[in-house]
Amino acid sequence: MASSSSAQLRLMSDLKAIKNEPPEGCSAGPLSEDNLFVWSATVIGPDETPWEGGVFALRLTFGDNYPEKPPRVCFTSEVFHPNVYFDGRICLDIIQDAWSPCHNVSTILTSVQSLLTDPNPASPANPDAADLYQHDIQAYNRRVRKCAQRSIESL
Repeated sequence: MASSSSAQLRLMSDLKAIKNEPPEGCSAGPLSEDNLFVWSATVIGPDETPWEGGVFALRLTFGDNYPEKPPRVCFTSEVFHPNVYFDGRICLDIIQDAWSPCHNVSTILTSVQSLLTDPNPASPANPDAADLYQHDIQAYNRRVRKCAQRSIESL
């Protein structure tokens, strides 16, 4: 039980930090007041990229062992990206092997936002997106624009 309460304390601290100083183009908070362990978040597509203007929804699920272990981070919006699985799970080092308790909700969301425009096609979660990104960047950008436009329409 001690780990659960330390996870709750850390999550309250993360919530206060993201409310007081939200990273540009990102927001997050618990889905409900009675469960601090499941958050919804949004990341705005960075300007001057094919993602521009898109509003992408995510779900962050924290365990009792947070911040020792990373949360599960998943897009709930449609995203066509080399490092995003079809079910929305994200292949990103800081929420996997390179996790450190010094990361928090703000650094996770900033990293996800930066991953949008800087994919790693060498470690693809979506081989089709990785292939298109590497071999036909214009076609890839058109698919991404469609996702960004659909994300706005679904608001």
